[in-house]
Amino acid sequence: MKSKIIIPIVIAISVIVTAGIMYSIDFDQKPQVTQIPEPEIIYVDKSTSEYFEGTNNIKKISSQNELKNILDASALFEGNFYDDRMFRTTMAVDTAMFDSEESVGAPVPSVAPMPSDGVSKTESGGSDYSTTNVQVENVDEPDYLKNDSKYVYIVSQNTLTIIDAYPAESAKLILKIALDIESQYIQNMFLNENRLVIFYNGQSDDEIIPQYDFIPRRSYSSVTHALIVDVSDKENPTILKDYSIDGHFRDARMIGDYAYFVTNSNIDYQYPRLPVIMEDSIRIMTPEAFYFDNVEQFSNFNTLTAIDIFGDKINSETFLMGYSGTFYVSEDNFYLTYQQNMPFGFYENSSRDRFFDVVVPLLPNNIQNEIKSIQSDSSINSSAQWMKISELMQKSYNAMDKNDKEKLFEKIREALNEYDAKIQEETRKTIIHKISIDEDKIEYVAKGSVPGRLLNQFSMDESGDRFRVATTEEYYIQHQGTIRSNAVYVLDEQLNIVGELDGIAPDESIFSAKFMGDRLYLVTFEQIDPFFVIDLATDTPKILGELKIPGFSNYLHPYDEEYIIGIGRDTKEVDNGRVQQLGIKIALFNVADVNNPKVADDIIVGDSSTYSEALNNHKAFFFDKTSGVLSIPISGDAKNLNGISSSKMFAPDYNRWSGFYVFDLDNVDGFNLKGTITHSAEDSRYYGMNNARTFYIDDVLYTASEGYLKMNFLNNLEEINSIKLENTGKFIGYIEEEILR
Repeated sequence: MKSKIIIPIVIAISVIVTAGIMYSIDFDQKPQVTQIPEPEIIYVDKSTSEYFEGTNNIKKISSQNELKNILDASALFEGNFYDDRMFRTTMAVDTAMFDSEESVGAPVPSVAPMPSDGVSKTESGGSDYSTTNVQVENVDEPDYLKNDSKYVYIVSQNTLTIIDAYPAESAKLILKIALDIESQYIQNMFLNENRLVIFYNGQSDDEIIPQYDFIPRRSYSSVTHALIVDVSDKENPTILKDYSIDGHFRDARMIGDYAYFVTNSNIDYQYPRLPVIMEDSIRIMTPEAFYFDNVEQFSNFNTLTAIDIFGDKINSETFLMGYSGTFYVSEDNFYLTYQQNMPFGFYENSSRDRFFDVVVPLLPNNIQNEIKSIQSDSSINSSAQWMKISELMQKSYNAMDKNDKEKLFEKIREALNEYDAKIQEETRKTIIHKISIDEDKIEYVAKGSVPGRLLNQFSMDESGDRFRVATTEEYYIQHQGTIRSNAVYVLDEQLNIVGELDGIAPDESIFSAKFMGDRLYLVTFEQIDPFFVIDLATDTPKILGELKIPGFSNYLHPYDEEYIIGIGRDTKEVDNGRVQQLGIKIALFNVADVNNPKVADDIIVGDSSTYSEALNNHKAFFFDKTSGVLSIPISGDAKNLNGISSSKMFAPDYNRWSGFYVFDLDNVDGFNLKGTITHSAEDSRYYGMNNARTFYIDDVLYTASEGYLKMNFLNNLEEINSIKLENTGKFIGYIEEEILR
């Protein structure tokens, strides 16, 4: 038996309507009368279908026709009613998407690539080197710069640069080639032995005849390319594979020889199509597609693809869900998350329930009975019912003593606040999808949810069979304002909540989080910086210690088990309780005594105009425990930066300096400025310090910016070599015959 859901299309609880008159009522004031045309309130009976029975289970989409039916059924809940006269030209109708229902998920065999004719370079590199700063050990993250013990690979705009970086004294640029692609902004790349995986966003180019038109038009949609390049011969790299997957690139990880990446493709309800995977413009796979039996708004196909970069294996699955935002990836599982987006009709139905379930039961008994009688009168429509109810309520209010009326209104306010808070807690959630990964095997595991929103990937962590999440809950309540607090949740293997700690730091938001074993280090902020140590040894999280200091930390990085490094900003309170942000603040927290965390040392760099990419991008943060070297990219007003001499002010027109602050750091002496490495260009304008990275090979510290790769000795920062990366005035070569198309 199919259940019925009654959803009002037009209704407003705070507005009382009579024939041709609207009373806008504030509980503290008398009604103000405004003449308006009488609206017609329509209630549409929306039946659930075989696709949406409320099981919340994952279901497979077996054909193109079934996809259209699912979206049509979903549109009823989302308030998407289409006029046949309206059409879109932004999406091609892919009639070849399904050859048959059985073709879903069936890959077309691909041809093995020809071996590279390039000569493998055998020069040895350094014995020790660092790579990208990642969240999870053995799970690599993409970046625009990758290095091994000898070579540095950089993708910038549409170029690939290869630098022979070791030994530093003879370092030189050996290749810079422009890729023949429509995208001009490549940022994501993996390096695995002599293979690069380069991701970039492109566009499909189709020609369609829009609905009820006769002229063919171009139709474009986002496509993500995954380009596998053999760089065994550094001077002659070879493109082995060019995979293209429908959708915009979101994020990626590499585990072993497999690259996993997520793409988002928007849903076009009129011209729906499933993502496809192509290799060199030939369709090789239609991923298996799934949706969820719930009333959340479907806005995207989120496609997870796994490719073997040393072979031909590829697998992919796509999920009809909300727009995925933040990801966490362990060696075994891929977690996709997004903010729950309830359909249009949900809030309308909630408005109606809000009045009849909360307000009416608090009215005098005689008024309640009369309202129920009006509701049960089937001879009049809903509009007429509401007019009679509004007149009845107004008459009752006018007959009340002023004090009694104020008490009633106050009781209603409190009840509505409680109801609204509960509704928003239930609807403003983070949805979490867990997908197991094992080489080319992809298997959906479970769906869960937690109240609130995530800050970033560091708000999540997997430990054994538990998944831990830190969120900020924030919502607005009428007459009460914004309510904000933070919480930590523990979920089991099926993403059921098995433990929680809520109410952390009311009126503040999470600014950084770091899970380390059985501990969570959490920083919240509004006016001061509470630094929390939270125990996660059991399924019942608890606060072990708390430290309150000025400022806040945007990123936390482990020094060891007893010390944590934080980078953020210093602050001070000014008039009217406001907080002014100051310079970059780097702090070393001592957490050896978990019940009494302390600041072992801190240092402030610059003023409020000073910026560091490490505040918002952990890949720009570098710390090596063995050498004790900490490197932070900095850009700011030169006259306010300590440790910068006038001879290093290479941007006089702007009085700006950009480069790296390098510190010696240990848990005894704290921070000691070792020196600075300037990246400001003498012969160009100031461009800031985006894409700033630090790594080392043996005893050499390498710092990279958009303009330079610089090499300095680790021990004293004496400059060894410098390579200019941009605007060299030289010709840029192109890959012939193997260019991207």
